[in-house]
Amino acid sequence: MWRNYLTVGLRALAKNRTYAFINLFGLAVGLAACLLILLYVQYERSYDQWLPDANRTYQFQVYYQSKTNSDKFDNQGAPYVTKAALLKDFPQIESATYTGGPQLTLLKDGQATQVEDGRLVDNGFLDTVSLPMAQGGRNALSRPGTAAVSEAEAVKIFGTTNIIGRTITLIVGGKKADYRITGVFRDLPKNSHMAVRMLARADFPSLFAENNGFLTSWGWTSGYVYVKLRPGTDVAALNSQMDAWKKRNIPDDTFNGQKHNPGDERTFKLVSAPEVHLGRATNSGMTPGNDTQTIATFAVIALLILAMACINFTNLATARASQRAREVALRKVLGATRRQLMIQFVGESVLLATIAMLLALAVVEIVLPWFGSFLDADLKLRYFGHDGLILPMIGLVLLVGAAGGLYPAFYLSRFQPARVLKANKSAADAEGSGRLRSALVVIQFAVSIGLIICTAVVYGQNVYARSLDPGYKRAGLIQMEGIGSRAIGEQGDALTRAIAQVPGIESAGRTQIGVVTGQTSTTSVVVPGRDQPVDMGVYGVDAGFFPTMGIRPVAGRLFEENRPADDMTTPRPEDPAAEKALVARGGHIVINEAGVKRMGFKSAQDAIGKTIRYGVKDEYGGMMNLTIIGVIGDVRFRTVRTAVEPTMFLLDRHSVGWLLARFHGDPRPVRDGIERVWRRYAPDVSFDSILADEVIARAYQRLDARAQMFGLFAVLAVVIGCLGLFGLAAFTAERRTKEIGIRKVLGARTIDIARLLVWQFTRPVVIANIIAWPVAWWLMREFLNGYDARIALTPVPFIGASLLALAIAVLTIGAHAFRVARTNPVHALRYE
Repeated sequence: MWRNYLTVGLRALAKNRTYAFINLFGLAVGLAACLLILLYVQYERSYDQWLPDANRTYQFQVYYQSKTNSDKFDNQGAPYVTKAALLKDFPQIESATYTGGPQLTLLKDGQATQVEDGRLVDNGFLDTVSLPMAQGGRNALSRPGTAAVSEAEAVKIFGTTNIIGRTITLIVGGKKADYRITGVFRDLPKNSHMAVRMLARADFPSLFAENNGFLTSWGWTSGYVYVKLRPGTDVAALNSQMDAWKKRNIPDDTFNGQKHNPGDERTFKLVSAPEVHLGRATNSGMTPGNDTQTIATFAVIALLILAMACINFTNLATARASQRAREVALRKVLGATRRQLMIQFVGESVLLATIAMLLALAVVEIVLPWFGSFLDADLKLRYFGHDGLILPMIGLVLLVGAAGGLYPAFYLSRFQPARVLKANKSAADAEGSGRLRSALVVIQFAVSIGLIICTAVVYGQNVYARSLDPGYKRAGLIQMEGIGSRAIGEQGDALTRAIAQVPGIESAGRTQIGVVTGQTSTTSVVVPGRDQPVDMGVYGVDAGFFPTMGIRPVAGRLFEENRPADDMTTPRPEDPAAEKALVARGGHIVINEAGVKRMGFKSAQDAIGKTIRYGVKDEYGGMMNLTIIGVIGDVRFRTVRTAVEPTMFLLDRHSVGWLLARFHGDPRPVRDGIERVWRRYAPDVSFDSILADEVIARAYQRLDARAQMFGLFAVLAVVIGCLGLFGLAAFTAERRTKEIGIRKVLGARTIDIARLLVWQFTRPVVIANIIAWPVAWWLMREFLNGYDARIALTPVPFIGASLLALAIAVLTIGAHAFRVARTNPVHALRYE
């Protein structure tokens, strides 16, 4: 019996190759999309599962929410001081560690290079974060002056991994020191929220002895705190105690005579290492994070495409029912039960799904390397094991077979032999089946139109984000990191002047913020006439920064080198006398228009000359006066996702981290010239430069990928939908052959018949807009709300998507409709 079912099923496919191609192609594409997205979802959810004791390893995160405005920031990092407080109050913590501080610079053969993903750590790192070790043990970093590197980094530096006991020279915080290699750890896989290639053991209290704020401030976040919990610890109970914990440990600050506790604006939480990548604070990690909403969106889209392929199968199976009606009738006459017939048709559906799955696997194997590279993910297709896909594949085959075959099985198996075998009844269509097919076509094109709309909106937002005027001249701008290094020290002024003299360079300036650097620095100021302090971003610049960026004042003036009152630079290390003198005379600041609104001034011009008060150390007077001398427009130093920060700028040449240079001509010789100057003035600081345009391209890389993914899915959806529409048109035209012949005999023109057939199948496409538009509008509204600067959600993409889908549908069935309409009626009526 089963052999007979298999033979009949294969013969049915071979008999109608158009039907077989449409179904196999659609199902194969849908299944391939599902498998690729399944691999991607599996990969995204596998982050840090490879880490030993991953279920006991937690990152301590801080979520900031201002009490005076809407500013908020979710941070994977935490202040250094939190580690000791956690160990003191929670015996459930087995060990804790801190990693952060300044970048590592490797000095080799007289050449300084920045260590990619190099981290300073304290003594508990390998006990807390159990990186798999290739050489050395967990005590490899027990003493300051020791280091551990990844296997790849070991090969990069020494050409081999057998390096235990060898020495490297690192520059940390401007200080040169030798570090002894005591451990080599395995290369971290891509599916990790951590990016680590070198670990250098530091004594943080000694390293920051001159900057006590790093060690004691609860608002200074420049690193990460990890803890390992004892087995059986209830982390939810631990997190519930954090509010009480911060009240016990965070001291009050006195600002302008009023007490304020930094903990009131901060929430603390322990987050499991495997949950960090898809967690709340995804924009502040060592590696780019993701969100469950994006993953779920693509998973749903893949399932919708697969559902469209199943709809094709259902529609075509019911549409061509007349071709198998006599077979069903004869089987029933010969004694077949309805159950046997249903098993046969569902079995044929599962057979079709199985063949489609084999084709889909071939497609996946071919495109997987490209897909993984496109998503920057290390995707691997495994059939067996804990992450094998054999069971999901079997489940998909059965699901698709059942979803596509159950209704046709019920529909075909209910044919009555007496009616079917009666003359001219073989082509009878069951009541309601035509309406069901129309409804399913509506759903198909609703999905297609919705995806086209989403693609258009995402692409439009991408173009808008790149083309939006950021408030500075992006073209011809090169950015260099490291100008604030202690190793440069007082050479910073001379280095900046020398770079400005490089051929092709027009100007150079220094800043603490730069173009999409991730740098965030905030403070509170007192504005006359306001009871509560005002939160402002605060960044140091030099006098050349604004001219180099092409930023002009909208009111007042900018900093000038020949005005000593503008300069708030004080000696390093800190000189109490100089600090007191600065506080006594006060300083000048430039603010942006967002700062004007935040401080409550009527206009930019109204802010000029106003004095605000700024907090300093108590031993220097507690508060100092700052006079606003200029206002600039709202410059967008970050991406369009982030709101423009109300900001004030200080002329402080020691509070900078990036140097920017304006150039003209070919950037390559200009960059080479800058590097030669840099090597001459700062041989112990690595030269790291990048064009501002390249920075922006990297910043929007994920948005580009999302737009391309939507576009790819939209194309697949349209192709599958049009294939189904073409198949339905072909079978329907065949069923209406005699009707068309009679219409032509009665005088109908070819264009009239073609219009009749086209309208029959374009009408569901028009109706599909009723479903697609509201859903797409809601989804894209939520998407655009994630951006501070965004395009307007106009009717253009909706109307355009509808017209495009309609045009594609008309083209799909138009040619076939004209061919059928031009058929000689003699051929249709010769047997009547």
